[in-house]
Amino acid sequence: MASSHFPGHLPEKVPGALAARVYAVVLGLILFPAAGWARVPWNLKALSNPPQIYPAPQFHEDGVQGLFFEGVPWQGKATRVFAWYGVPTDSKNHRVPAVVLVHGGDGTAFADWVRLWNSRGYAAIAIDTCGSVPIPAGNNTWQRSPFGGPPCWEESFEQIDWPEKDQWPYHAVAAIMLANSLLRSFPEIDPDRIGITGISWGGYLTALAASIDRRFRFAALVYGCGFLGEDSYWVPQFRMMDAVKAQKWLRLWDPSVYLKKAKMPFLWVDGTNDEFYPLDSLRKSYLLPRVPRTLSIRVRMPHSHDDGERPEEIFAFADHLLRSMPSLATVQAPSQRGALVWLSYTAQIPIVKIDFNYTMDRGEWKDRHWTTVAVESQSPYEFQAKLPSGVTAYYFNLIDEHGLIVSSDLRFAAGAAR
Repeated sequence: MASSHFPGHLPEKVPGALAARVYAVVLGLILFPAAGWARVPWNLKALSNPPQIYPAPQFHEDGVQGLFFEGVPWQGKATRVFAWYGVPTDSKNHRVPAVVLVHGGDGTAFADWVRLWNSRGYAAIAIDTCGSVPIPAGNNTWQRSPFGGPPCWEESFEQIDWPEKDQWPYHAVAAIMLANSLLRSFPEIDPDRIGITGISWGGYLTALAASIDRRFRFAALVYGCGFLGEDSYWVPQFRMMDAVKAQKWLRLWDPSVYLKKAKMPFLWVDGTNDEFYPLDSLRKSYLLPRVPRTLSIRVRMPHSHDDGERPEEIFAFADHLLRSMPSLATVQAPSQRGALVWLSYTAQIPIVKIDFNYTMDRGEWKDRHWTTVAVESQSPYEFQAKLPSGVTAYYFNLIDEHGLIVSSDLRFAAGAAR
């Protein structure tokens, strides 16, 4: 990494504590001021400053640079966040777009993910959100950093009585915002062309971070969404918690509290049978932001980091917004009269196939059987399908000549969402 990536004018340490937060609860809801910024635990002004960088000479991967940057304090002690950073090979003569990469459960910062984006013409920073470093520690865990913050993921449920600034969601989102600030300070990065994508728990964090950090130009969420207390893999854990504590966690850290304040375009990628973030919670989540949205829902998409990194729709979405490439198709909401459903669309890349996906089942989304039927266009940019009797949920997938999938709005029969 060039020396310019470690500016000499940065202070040796960031301030020991962030400025005091303003936080209020009325009737169990987080308040938002009229000006538009949410009254949230994070100090947005402080987190917009580039963090101090520390070298990580013990970590080596081809084509990328390992580093630590200063995180927010935990239990009164300084923290550092590990990250892999890389730039495309042609970045010397012009500023490039960039993306923040947020891993999911059992994950850490992945160098391969950075290189994947570098190969597509983007700078990228993959951060560890769990106070770990990319050294395997057995049982799908990673070695803890001596400068790490709070334990992560489900362990945050047990932290709800801790000070808010010591809890994992606070630390993880702060790390994402600091990574954004760090990218914006690098001379090779175009600060007006930075996006974010996250997978599973990383998608959950992306929903939070993109809702409060308006500097991102796009957000691409894979699997992750809000409404964890209504329908998610973790509902049994919330039920086992003290009810007051469960509601406190959800009021503070569920993306549904913040998503309506998001201001950038969102891409939502998921599978019909995802057991962690089911379709009903996904739909409630994507309807909250009053921003352009694109859906890409695959039938029975596997839930894994590898599957979440590579959907081509994510790169096409970023290319359109950050590199002025053709957009993915835009689909109007389905209209229905009786058993007949129809919708229209616009597309810069020709659509070569339209699939009608439906299920007759009820109950757990992960167990539902889906049927796919190809439908024909009735006229240019318009098509229709007939609903079989007993359908409980349906949507359409439009597939363009590059194999990219854009989905229509999900529709559920009355009482059949869960």
